[in-house]
Amino acid sequence: MVGATDPVGRTALLVTHTGRRRSTEHARAVAADLIAAGFEVRVVAEEAEDLDLPGVVPVEGPAAAEGAEIVFALGGDGTFLRAAELARPAKAPLLGINLGKVGFLAEAEIDDLDLAVREVVERNYTVDERLTLDVTAEFEGGPTIESWALNEISVEKGERAQMLELLVDVDGRPLSRYGCDGVVCATPTGSTAYAFSGGGPVVWPEVEALLLVPISAHALFSRPLVTAPTSIFSITVDPFTTLAVLCCDGRRVYDLPPGARVTVRRGALPVRIVRLRARSFTDRLVAKFGLPVHGWRGGRR
Repeated sequence: MVGATDPVGRTALLVTHTGRRRSTEHARAVAADLIAAGFEVRVVAEEAEDLDLPGVVPVEGPAAAEGAEIVFALGGDGTFLRAAELARPAKAPLLGINLGKVGFLAEAEIDDLDLAVREVVERNYTVDERLTLDVTAEFEGGPTIESWALNEISVEKGERAQMLELLVDVDGRPLSRYGCDGVVCATPTGSTAYAFSGGGPVVWPEVEALLLVPISAHALFSRPLVTAPTSIFSITVDPFTTLAVLCCDGRRVYDLPPGARVTVRRGALPVRIVRLRARSFTDRLVAKFGLPVHGWRGGRR
């Protein structure tokens, strides 16, 4: 059990995947330790019944993290991205504890759970700010869509059997027209996610840049691009092509009719991510992807 320290006015929001028994059990343990240390512990209202823990405060809506000292995300990257939706508008630091598979966004693994809670209670952590993306989509006869993403924003074909025709502009100048499955606009944080699967480069999170990665483009020029963080991408769905889909972090999805215009730029608000210890991104990359630093044959001659 984590010991109590300076409990006055401290609040934490706990976000987890209650559909998984293991996640729920760990969330109960974290909540109990934080309450014992004097924290008010909030949980998302629809998760409160599954957690079944006396003393927690159910909250709902986009202001769930308002005034919270920290937001805990217990689960995989999907849970982390869901927690980011609540942490970002409140400018609350977000601590990911990986209970999933890769968990690239998480700071701690399950074996570090007690230590992570202890470090938070003792305020022994730092906070990084991660670049985000803001997106608007406009089309005739419909309302303007506004959203954001930590990892990536993609414009993809809505019908499997047909190719999507997209015109891409960068900073107000036409770049290329692609016949493709779609285009991914990513942050350095998202460079190890969808953009990576599409052949994009891995970009260290300290680098301020935007990425544009065509998906399965039928074109001679379909290389991934890295631009300045101030660049603005405009993606126009050809008026005579198929239905498209706008997807933000794989969580917020919107239909786009032919002729729709999508604009992507650096986000107005970053996501603030908790770091418990100094660790190079190189080490994280090696650990998460299991890179063969000793050679494919284990260094044997």
